[in-house]
Amino acid sequence: MPFFSHRNARLYYEVHGPPLGEAPVLVWAHGAGGNHLSWWQQIPHFAQRYTCITFDHRGFGLSVEDDGSPGGAAFVSDLQTLLDHLGIEKVVLIGQSMGGWTSLGFAVQHPKRVEGLVLADTHGGLTSEAVSHAWATAFHRLRTDAFAYHPACGARMAQEQPVKYFLYLQITGLNSEHSVEELAELLAAAGSPTPEDVRRVSCPVLLLWGEEDEVIPVEVGRVAASYFANATLVTIPQAGHSAYFERPEQFNESLQGFLSSLHL
Repeated sequence: MPFFSHRNARLYYEVHGPPLGEAPVLVWAHGAGGNHLSWWQQIPHFAQRYTCITFDHRGFGLSVEDDGSPGGAAFVSDLQTLLDHLGIEKVVLIGQSMGGWTSLGFAVQHPKRVEGLVLADTHGGLTSEAVSHAWATAFHRLRTDAFAYHPACGARMAQEQPVKYFLYLQITGLNSEHSVEELAELLAAAGSPTPEDVRRVSCPVLLLWGEEDEVIPVEVGRVAASYFANATLVTIPQAGHSAYFERPEQFNESLQGFLSSLHL
């Protein structure tokens, strides 16, 4: 099982598909409700053509961090260290929810290493008055409401796809528990790019969103898209915050179209 060490953490990763150097590289950054297993409906599909790298953020899945570690503040440098460890120069980043903080943060800091950026149901921490306004109601609900279902799945998945919903909960259960307040602190430490920061992201950007997202509503995506120099927002009907998990066919098709537009 492959691990690498960085900044008081032992971090897990996997490489699937063609050997490194023989195909374009896709890096998959999971959300707070997931880990490297979350991409089980994407990796078998995309690894036929692309080298796919999955990993567990520190404190999630099989990745562990020592007491006093930097937490979310190390997310971007963790990814940089992983890519350097594997000798990878350029990638396409796919970040879902929390993984968007890692992916956008890396694209801002290392724009020449990113050929394409996919933000799946996430604005990646992009901070502006308009983004905050669009997210305010949903974020308040996350901190105050008692949901009858996991909010990252949504009621539709829980009711219409109970087997898949059960699997999502099982994957989530492999993570250490984090309260909403702890996750908020983790994401705050992970970074808050400004509109000026993201305008320097020159690569094409795809914002891929579930229309029924209750965690980060699609209106946040619409606002976020306006700040990028080259961004497209694509919505997936009848899908919540984890559209990649709930509607994998539509998600994969939209992602493949984006990759094809990059001539990859």
